[in-house]
Amino acid sequence: MDFTDVSLTALRVFRAVAEQGTFTAAAVSLGYTQSAVSRQIAAIERAAGAELLERRRDGVRLTAAGRVVMRRATVVLDEIEATARELSGLEGQAGTVRLGWFPSAGAVLVPRALAALRRSHPGLRVVGREGSTPALVRALRAGSLDLAVLASAPPFRPPDAESPPLVLRTLTERALCLAVPAAHPLAREDFVDVADLRGQRWIAGGAAGEDRLLGVWPGLDERPEIVHTTRDWLAKLHLVAAGCGLTTVPAALAAVAPPGVRVLPVRGGPQEQRRLLLARLPHPPSEPAGLVAAALRAAALDLDTPSPPSP
Repeated sequence: MDFTDVSLTALRVFRAVAEQGTFTAAAVSLGYTQSAVSRQIAAIERAAGAELLERRRDGVRLTAAGRVVMRRATVVLDEIEATARELSGLEGQAGTVRLGWFPSAGAVLVPRALAALRRSHPGLRVVGREGSTPALVRALRAGSLDLAVLASAPPFRPPDAESPPLVLRTLTERALCLAVPAAHPLAREDFVDVADLRGQRWIAGGAAGEDRLLGVWPGLDERPEIVHTTRDWLAKLHLVAAGCGLTTVPAALAAVAPPGVRVLPVRGGPQEQRRLLLARLPHPPSEPAGLVAAALRAAALDLDTPSPPSP
């Protein structure tokens, strides 16, 4: 095998494919054609003398050889990116942490943690991005994230079956709630009975794929009527405020619900618990990553502590 002719472009493409899970998604994220991505992957596999990606019907995943190459490629790419930051005067003394989060965590939890870090460690640089839980897990495995805040639902299985297992810590566990227009009949009480959810109109997640029903109450014994789809939590809540339908929300989003929305618990069926998990690879975290993790845990504890009653 001979890696002397492997380009940085090929390494970046390889990381993008591992992170995105498909050649097509990697091509879109990089602004390349799919054939260009395929050529770069073929070149790096020729240099390695081994298959680095297992091609499956649902996408690709790293082989054992691919994990070795990804680990080394990540070191190279991180050093190049750190050099670019240092030369442009952006490198903080405390280091850089790459953080990913599930969308709802970006509404309350992550901003609170980052605000606290800016006060306590102003030199610490956090580079963040939002993504679905599967995408964030792939990014952790690909080495392009240091920490990720993931969503988990019963039966709370590990987010993937890869080895070694990710290190997971529960940040919060709270019941799923319902966002209801304030003028809606269901908003008259302090809770919603699950039986009253039949025949309602829903504001859901993506138009297809894993997020298609995100926003619809789980376990309904009917085909839901989905009237609007959007991945953005704030857009969902404003659509609820406009009377367009109902949507599910984590309890923490009650703090940022716009006027015209009531966030209520649901009774009468199985309790729908949701967890936010902090995930990382099993190697010891860097000191900056440890600071970010501690800030996230503190922000989660603050969210779970009831506010004192007003005088």
